[in-house]
Amino acid sequence: MRPDAVVTHFLFASALILTVGHAAGWLARRLKQPYIVGQLAAGIALGPSLLGSAAPDVHTLLFPEQIDTALQGLAQFALVVFLFAVGYELDLSLLGSRARTAVGVALTAFLVPMAVGSGCALLFRDQLRALDMPHLSPGTVVFAGVALSITAVPVLTAIVRENGLAGTVPGVMAVSAAGLLDVIGWTVLAGTLLESGDGQQPAWQWRALLAAAFLALMLVAARPLLRRLLWRTRMEPLLRLSLLVGFAFGAASVTQYLGLHAICGALLAGFVCPREKGGTLDPDLLRPLHDISSLLLPFFFVVSGQAVALNSLNATGWAALAVVTVLAVTTKAGSGAVAARLGGLDRDDARTVGVLLSARGLTELIALDAGLRAGLLSGPLYTVLVLMALATTLLTQPLLMLVNHRAGRAPLRATVRTPHRPDGPSGATAPPESTTAAPGP
Repeated sequence: MRPDAVVTHFLFASALILTVGHAAGWLARRLKQPYIVGQLAAGIALGPSLLGSAAPDVHTLLFPEQIDTALQGLAQFALVVFLFAVGYELDLSLLGSRARTAVGVALTAFLVPMAVGSGCALLFRDQLRALDMPHLSPGTVVFAGVALSITAVPVLTAIVRENGLAGTVPGVMAVSAAGLLDVIGWTVLAGTLLESGDGQQPAWQWRALLAAAFLALMLVAARPLLRRLLWRTRMEPLLRLSLLVGFAFGAASVTQYLGLHAICGALLAGFVCPREKGGTLDPDLLRPLHDISSLLLPFFFVVSGQAVALNSLNATGWAALAVVTVLAVTTKAGSGAVAARLGGLDRDDARTVGVLLSARGLTELIALDAGLRAGLLSGPLYTVLVLMALATTLLTQPLLMLVNHRAGRAPLRATVRTPHRPDGPSGATAPPESTTAAPGP
């Protein structure tokens, strides 16, 4: 294919992805579902499972192999910007007087699904062979646990606001615990990716040493240096934004080289980015980050959807999907509810916390994409886990309504909507001074 033809195909594919992705997100939001549900469904629909099966020639025409690299590049660009914003928003000071309870909920809601997921990977290794996983490495076992342990804080935060739970005990507890939970989850995931390796990088021991040195450098030197260079000089917002995004991509390239995936560097760059006086977020930085990532994230969903192959699932695969979905909901919601109850919340508030923690969203897809690229997942197992992420995100709102009904509360009502985040049902996001976001959907 001639270079000008490749450009033409890429531009048309981009127009299709942006239009269909955001239209599907809008439709999902109208159906009172998270924005991500529509975008993920659109990505799967444009992939080989639906469009590729129904009209293979059309799929090949729209998405020729020659534009794959460009689409993946835009997908990674969107992820780095999104996760840089997530790291910048991470604020564990919201734990307040309930810090001990939030820590207990976070640890329990991570360890129980982690143990169940890893245990099932060992127990059902014969069934995993039917999903093209002939060799069950330690990294795959740990990753199976991480896949069940993840909570998507952006979608959780939006659901909390959409249902009028912002400022309530269960709402604040769920968001705070989920922020801690994802810090734990991403740390474990980073270690898993570090150990996996691909034979083209330094040995994992050397990469671990380099990663520790890079982490120390970022935590100790990056924030004061950035504050001195970019804040005290009163640099204009656009130039500061450009330099900080460049800083995020530089950090992402380092962790990508070390085998930790670019997402780890982007999160770390956001976390060390200086805040305004009093710890508030800089709206001149945060708003364009949200706008850029919201615009471009459909590329990530389409790239993810290209790897989802529904026709590759046999009877074992569909059975695994049912089992994994049930385990993902029950272990997360059950462990979160029990821990919240033991922490002093009443029964109904504890159930609300547990249900909210079962939302996975974009955070799960990012982790699964990293696992697939690291060789920790086969194609069919990746498909099962992506569909599980979609199912658990869909189930969060109905389960929340059920808990509310059993508690005899008034029907949940949506609050006033604000400009959307890419991972939310209405896309609503908390004001900067109260937002807690972590790696998450």
